[in-house]
Amino acid sequence: MSPGTTRPRSAPLSPLLRLLVLTQLAFNIGFFAVLPFLADHLGTAIGMAGWLVGFVLGLRTFSQQGLFVVGGALADRYGIRPVVLAGCLLRIAGFGWLGFAERTWAVIGAVLLIGFAAALFSPAVESEVARQAVLREAAGGGSRTRVLALFTAAGQAGAFVGPLLGALLLAVDFRTVCLAGAGVFVLVLAGHARLLPQRVPDRPPVRFAGGTALLLRNRRFLALCCAYGTYLLAYNQLYLALPAEVERATGSQQALAWLFALSSLLVVTAQLPLTRWVGERLAPRTSMAAGLLLIAAGFAVVALALPAGRSGAAGLLPGAGFVVLLTLGQMLVAPAARGWVPDLAEEGRLGLYTGALSSVSGLIVLVGSAATGLLLDSGLPAPVPWLVLAAVAAGAVGLLPRPAPRTAPRTAPA
Repeated sequence: MSPGTTRPRSAPLSPLLRLLVLTQLAFNIGFFAVLPFLADHLGTAIGMAGWLVGFVLGLRTFSQQGLFVVGGALADRYGIRPVVLAGCLLRIAGFGWLGFAERTWAVIGAVLLIGFAAALFSPAVESEVARQAVLREAAGGGSRTRVLALFTAAGQAGAFVGPLLGALLLAVDFRTVCLAGAGVFVLVLAGHARLLPQRVPDRPPVRFAGGTALLLRNRRFLALCCAYGTYLLAYNQLYLALPAEVERATGSQQALAWLFALSSLLVVTAQLPLTRWVGERLAPRTSMAAGLLLIAAGFAVVALALPAGRSGAAGLLPGAGFVVLLTLGQMLVAPAARGWVPDLAEEGRLGLYTGALSSVSGLIVLVGSAATGLLLDSGLPAPVPWLVLAAVAAGAVGLLPRPAPRTAPRTAPA
């Protein structure tokens, strides 16, 4: 079922695919140069209360993930070029506005603009990468999974470099960080205005109306969304459950930065080898199942270690094990899920389905994170929340759609 096993070598990426992979790298450098420092800026420089900071950050997530389906549908209707360019313009305006915003309403407006910009260009880029990867695979150019793994690694490299750039510029002030982030997107905008084709070849025409109703009847795709949303909920524990565990083990959260760096470096260095050795040999369902079980094992490692009550460096080891297993699981789940979407999507609506994967999964994370927060604060024995999360991740294997032959994008929903 894995076409990557039929060719020992892959053909070089097309110019369009190379551009889109570099796009993901540049997007994340610009975005993560600003985002990690936003909460502290809102609380200290702007003087927002903690609940309001959380509300603003939640608005950014909603305006981004929640509206991915809109950006994907627009990309289907009008093509990726106008949607990507519009997203870059909005991101430049949003970062520039945020750098000068001093009142709550201005901060909220800037953050909504920043989020909606990503809701435009991210699903457009992701869906076109998936579509080009499928076409390349059908032409005998190599596995789609390898292309999507490269796309994932490029994004993670940007997420690693971005905060380093932002930390350097923060020595000046937060406004400089925002303007530098806007500058990155000015470069991206200029490059794409010149290099993105006016019309992508072999792109089928599509009607704007009617796609959502068909999507909602596509049970196999919705099952994939639920399983992928469970993975994202587990990944979100890097920002919810892990900080609490690091605080318990060390008395502070300083070690978090090192654990995040460990995760990023693992993806950057190991994503492509892991995909080559394992991902291309497994069907999408098998790859996702293996990844979800690795993630479940990561939660179980912490749960089993907690009764010993170790602290200090020894107490950090279970958390580090969780990060490693979670990241390995991510490297199996994410490319496989993205590579599976074209097989489940109606022809010509890949952008809509790619956006819906993020939007539906984001809703699952929103609800699940609230439940996880209640669980962590419930006063139950410390291992219980981690065991529950392990069971949720393992149970998501049962949500995965039944396997089907990997073919070109289908003309009707499953």
